[in-house]
Amino acid sequence: MLVLKSSKDALLKPLQAVAGVVERKHTLPILSNVLLEVVGGRVAFIATDLELQISTWAEAQGASDAAFTVSARKLLDISRSLQDVDAISLDLNNDQLKVQSGRSRFNLQTLPARDFPKLQIPEGQGLTFSLPQGLIKQLLSRVQYAMAVQDIRYYLNGMLFSIHGKRLTVAATDGHRLAVDGTDMEEEVEQGIDVILPRKTVLELGKLLNDGDEQIQIQVNQNQIVFRRQDFELRSKVVDGKFPDWQRVVPVGHDKCFAIQSKRLSQSLNRAAILTNDKYRGVRIALTPGSLRIACSNNEQEEAQEELDIDYSGDSLDIGFNIQYLQDVLNNVVVESVLCSFGDPTSSLLITVPGEENFRYVVMPMRI
Repeated sequence: MLVLKSSKDALLKPLQAVAGVVERKHTLPILSNVLLEVVGGRVAFIATDLELQISTWAEAQGASDAAFTVSARKLLDISRSLQDVDAISLDLNNDQLKVQSGRSRFNLQTLPARDFPKLQIPEGQGLTFSLPQGLIKQLLSRVQYAMAVQDIRYYLNGMLFSIHGKRLTVAATDGHRLAVDGTDMEEEVEQGIDVILPRKTVLELGKLLNDGDEQIQIQVNQNQIVFRRQDFELRSKVVDGKFPDWQRVVPVGHDKCFAIQSKRLSQSLNRAAILTNDKYRGVRIALTPGSLRIACSNNEQEEAQEELDIDYSGDSLDIGFNIQYLQDVLNNVVVESVLCSFGDPTSSLLITVPGEENFRYVVMPMRI
């Protein structure tokens, strides 16, 4: 039975969108599969890991209604390897799927669609609102690099998504640095909500969004969040935990401040980082009137120094940081210049963007 016939691009694009959800090693074999549901000439591609689910849709030519699951990785690799000029057809026969394009043929095992564990979200519960997808993508990119990776404090392995009044705030921290950004929404919500999006959810959502103005509908409650666009839907459970009070971490009253071109600072840090130790990524920042000196060294007695002229007339300061944390913010927050604010040698560094009050980046010092 012919269940789908399409061009290579029409099949490959939705498969690529959902493939990131699929775990390579899983105790449930069906979680390595993608669910295909063909109804009325339209096919849905659905993948899940029980915590996150992504659905995409495509048009199918000459298709018969059907539902089955097949290895996501194998179908993706096969589709990617086929010639661009030949159409791809999928034929289902009992528990086998035949993939054919030109003179290439593949037979793949399938598993029943009824065994596929879909995530469900109760309709009409929680908050529902819309934002431009380009705005959401920018907010994610400005904070996601600060998320922890496999931290025992599981609530740090994700991103705070906070809605109160007309304000949406996103924040991420790994305990050594904090990134916060936000935006004002057109509609005010009556009851605020704070949830933590899992790290994988944030990364996969960032891949699906583009820089356009198309609206994304967001539905969120205390247990799940859903992002919907015309061509995809992402459903995710949220982390069961309480995010740290980030407002207490943002320093107030730092008096050693200067503005500097982001590109200029980033290039100097990248050059100095060449001579850092792979395990010890320390950089020493020396601040004197009119000058910023950056120094890195390694255990082979090698040293790199960069000196930049800055508009600064305050007290001198010598302080150490993890250079990767400084590089991360400059690589992900694309702006003309940043404002750096210091306190004493034991205080954190605050990086902000002139004219943008919502963005804040805090880095704890390290002993060098």
